[in-house]
Amino acid sequence: MGDMTNSDFYSKNQRNEANHAGEFGCTLQELRSLMELRGTEAVVKIKETYGETEGLCRHLKTSPTEGLSGTAADLEKRKLIFGKNFIPPKKPKTFLQLVWEALQDVTLIILEIAAIISLGLSFYQPPGEGNEGCGTATGGAEDEGEAEAGWIEGAAILLSVICVVLVTAFNDWSKEKQFRGLQSRIEQEQKFTVVRGGQVIQIPVAEIVVGDIAQVKYGDLLPADGIFIQGNDLKIDESSLTGESDQVRKSVDKDPMLLSGTHVMEGSGRMLVTAVGVNSQTGIIFTLLGAGGEEEEKKDKKAKQQDGAAAMEMQPLKSAEGGEGDDKDKKKANMHKKEKSVLQGKLTKLAVQIGKAGLVMSAITVIILVLYFAIDTFVVNKKQWLPECTPVYVQYFVKFFIIGVTVLVVAVPEGLPLAVTISLAYSVKKMMKDNNLVRHLDACETMGNATAICSDKTGTLTTNRMTVVQAYVGDVHYKEIPDPDSVPAKTLELLVNAIAINSAYTTKILPPEKEGGLPRQVGNKTECGLLGFVLDLKQDYEPVRNLIPEEKLYKVYTFNSVRKSMSTVIKMPDGSFRMYSKGASEIVLKKCSRILNAAGEPRIFRPRDRDEMVKKVIEPMACDGLRTICVAFRDFSSNPEPDWDNENDILSDLTCICVVGIEDPVRPEVPEAIRKCQRAGITVRMVTGDNINTARAIAIKCGIIHPGEDFLCLEGKEFNRRIRNEKGEIEQERIDKIWPKLRVLARSSPTDKHTLVKGIIDSTQVEQRQVVAVTGDGTNDGPALKKADVGFAMGIAGTDVAKEASDIILTDDNFSSIVKAVMWGRNVYDSISKFLQFQLTVNIVAVIVAFTGACITQDSPLKAVQMLWVNLIMDTFASLALATEPPTEALLLRKPYGRNKPLISRTMMKNILGHAVYQLTLIFTLLFVGEKMFKIDSGRNAPLHSPPSEHYTIIFNTFVMMQLFNEINARKIHGERNVFDGIFRNPIFCTIVLGTFAIQIVIVQFGGKPFSCSPLQLDQWMWCVFIGLGELVWGQVIATIPTSRLKFLKEAGRLTEKEEVPEEELNEDVEEIDHAERELRRGQILWFRGLNRIQTQIEVVNTFKSGTSFQGALRRQSSVTSQTQDVTNISSPSHVSLSNALSSPTSTSAAAAGHPRREGIP
Repeated sequence: MGDMTNSDFYSKNQRNEANHAGEFGCTLQELRSLMELRGTEAVVKIKETYGETEGLCRHLKTSPTEGLSGTAADLEKRKLIFGKNFIPPKKPKTFLQLVWEALQDVTLIILEIAAIISLGLSFYQPPGEGNEGCGTATGGAEDEGEAEAGWIEGAAILLSVICVVLVTAFNDWSKEKQFRGLQSRIEQEQKFTVVRGGQVIQIPVAEIVVGDIAQVKYGDLLPADGIFIQGNDLKIDESSLTGESDQVRKSVDKDPMLLSGTHVMEGSGRMLVTAVGVNSQTGIIFTLLGAGGEEEEKKDKKAKQQDGAAAMEMQPLKSAEGGEGDDKDKKKANMHKKEKSVLQGKLTKLAVQIGKAGLVMSAITVIILVLYFAIDTFVVNKKQWLPECTPVYVQYFVKFFIIGVTVLVVAVPEGLPLAVTISLAYSVKKMMKDNNLVRHLDACETMGNATAICSDKTGTLTTNRMTVVQAYVGDVHYKEIPDPDSVPAKTLELLVNAIAINSAYTTKILPPEKEGGLPRQVGNKTECGLLGFVLDLKQDYEPVRNLIPEEKLYKVYTFNSVRKSMSTVIKMPDGSFRMYSKGASEIVLKKCSRILNAAGEPRIFRPRDRDEMVKKVIEPMACDGLRTICVAFRDFSSNPEPDWDNENDILSDLTCICVVGIEDPVRPEVPEAIRKCQRAGITVRMVTGDNINTARAIAIKCGIIHPGEDFLCLEGKEFNRRIRNEKGEIEQERIDKIWPKLRVLARSSPTDKHTLVKGIIDSTQVEQRQVVAVTGDGTNDGPALKKADVGFAMGIAGTDVAKEASDIILTDDNFSSIVKAVMWGRNVYDSISKFLQFQLTVNIVAVIVAFTGACITQDSPLKAVQMLWVNLIMDTFASLALATEPPTEALLLRKPYGRNKPLISRTMMKNILGHAVYQLTLIFTLLFVGEKMFKIDSGRNAPLHSPPSEHYTIIFNTFVMMQLFNEINARKIHGERNVFDGIFRNPIFCTIVLGTFAIQIVIVQFGGKPFSCSPLQLDQWMWCVFIGLGELVWGQVIATIPTSRLKFLKEAGRLTEKEEVPEEELNEDVEEIDHAERELRRGQILWFRGLNRIQTQIEVVNTFKSGTSFQGALRRQSSVTSQTQDVTNISSPSHVSLSNALSSPTSTSAAAAGHPRREGIP
């Protein structure tokens, strides 16, 4: 659990403190207690104890400007005394635990019980063998073969159970391992900027020690606790620790405490690191978690027992937080919430139905056999029931029971759960190669049903390599980069300063890695584009930055989604101030009252000049798909000093230096990918913060909109105006009017994105509920990613927050990888359908044969062990063979399946019944007239001790051959003619079919008594194979019958749909029904609404109780963003909900802490 290591840690540290307290002016304990203070208390404490932060720096032997010396000995000593910046991870589940969880499956439990009974009975040899007078047949009820091989049956069932369990457990284990590998990869890649020996360097987060001076900036996740010593405009989102969604403003004299695991939302600065690893605030919570884990589980159990209905929704589902949660999805049986995806819901449903049918069949079989025996023995032959005969009769009944169990075993498709697991795991592995890193397994399959994708523009549809291609400088609009000599010298100098100083100093342009390659852009891409512009003008930005280092910047107004601009104030040598600004041109130009002319002198810039400029310069640039950025400046006198906090006054009366058009080229593969999506029935919508003209131009280039079509391009403001009523509330009806035609949403805020996604998902306009995928990279995309059915985060450009909220991480940030995900998702669905089509044919035939055979000949033509072999190849192997078909482009040619499309389409039903008819006809022909055809002894009613007959062996062999060839038929489910299409692309399939064939030969020729087989001649073999081959021909015949003629099949295929409803209710969020299945049953809906109300109230109460929980915050935030005060909405249907804030106090702290670590604090 990690608590062991932590306690060792403390005892060690206590000892070390005693020895080393003298070396540093403060102990670990003092620093820990200091970090627990907040706000002014902390300032006072620092003043009293250390006298200002400089004093604390001296105590920790570090310099606020130079940082640590960085010598190895010093760093080691610090790690020894104050600990390493590393939190020991929670132990992964052992393989055995996973095996135990896999064993909880219901079908497996039935099988295990049957197997154990069967094993027990096979070893029970009753006395009284010689009582001739007891039954019709002499001696024991079983022939020697069966008696010797009696145990084989039980053993074989157990063996197949073991196979299934091991495969499932191994899958879970490898998934967990992959996830941890990924986690550590993300963690190793996470670097942080610190100052050591006066040099600014980047080091891995784990190397940070107490006493380091770290540089923090927008978008950072703080890796350790510290004290803010210098910086500007720093705002921190502390919701992951406090649950308060408001951003906290940090300042040296009011609230200097920076805590690990919190996010920098604005500004930049430096902090003195005071606590790392297990001693930081996050670390402390994790340590508590280690101890709290077991208690939490006990509490969960109690909660489960107490209030069934309410508890259903309130179970803490840890999957919301990736790694540790992932092991939870094995508890399919008792995790009723989100763990079941739509597909698994349908499958469980189906498996249960088939199981019930099997149970009924097996019960009838047993009853018929028992009655037949009793009537035959006691009525027809008028035998007495003698006490000494009891054991013999018991043995007869046992034999009947075993035949019944065999029918059941064949009827229960235990391959179904396996097929799903294999298919999903195989897909996830392969999707890694296609740059999709799947965090939640079922996202993969949900993607196959996606009907809408809301994509970001920058970096997803475009390359995210910004380059300035046009500029408006000194009254001239240059269509390419101007010659430096043609630009006035004054303007040039101002321009270079404005760009170099007014951008993050971490943004740089580095020389290319390969000769002749493009220069590398590091940091904010838009700023890289501007710095590139400086270099293109044959100037250099480095000297300017060296002249004015970051510490000398007087004030910085950092970029955020509200300002849409960034400004930096510097103090000039004469004491006056100059502010440089840059930002979206339409916003910055509104604040300009002058503009530099051709001579580099400012001239008046009136509103009408601005309108003309917008028309002549900005719109043409935007229509070429360029982002327009305006660069401006303003001088302030030093006396009186301006009120820097009054932003509106400061950011006005600017002088425009230039307007540049930045091109972000569309990725070359995107238009093709979007075309594929549209062909596959998926609507692609672009949601971007860019200007509407730029957005429209890019959308046309990508093929999202085609000129002449009926579509909408809206700006965020207009969108909000149209969807809100007079009171400013969002109305679903209004959204319904807009979204079907909406293709581009420009200048949109993250809230708009969330609103749009929620609106599309909740819409009842169309008969199928829309399944929405969303891409996001920014911290503020979290709510939209959570709300969507599938959230894609960007692996390269994405912030830690976005990755945390997502289901799939695109490791190459590329839109065409999303298309791959759709393909894999559809492939999963099809693989399962193929398997089902095959499996059900086998089940129907085997059950009917066993049942009729038993009723007519008192003995199943297919013996128990043979049945199990059939079961093994048909279940386990076939699921492997059919579930690993690679996807083809053809999958993208059809429309998505809806959420309530039955698993078994009419075509599949036609195939299943058609093949079953063929197989049954042949098997019964062989059973009743086979001996005449092959001129061999009849196997029917053979005396009990006779050796296995050729007759029954031929039946068994033919049966298996027919299955093998039908497996090839099952590769196509949409009624295609060519079933061999692409068969060699799937080596697993070929191997399994050939392997099965080989083993079958061995069983028949050398299986002997255990398998009740007698060796066959070549001509008999030929006949078996020939009858099997007939399957392929018959498949063509079936394909010729038009499905539309077979009206009666409709019912069979639709059956699942009607019965799907209660199933969905069991395993989908109650909430989802509230929205999505609204058109289903009104009565139930009302009942659920009632429950939902109560639940929401409970949730609210609990959230307030545990005010410190991160989830609470998110929930509150979401209820604000969604403007419909529905608290549950963040636990959206397709995501493991955040209800873990609700279960218990311990889990609350778990939730609070569970967030930061996986964001890369190792």
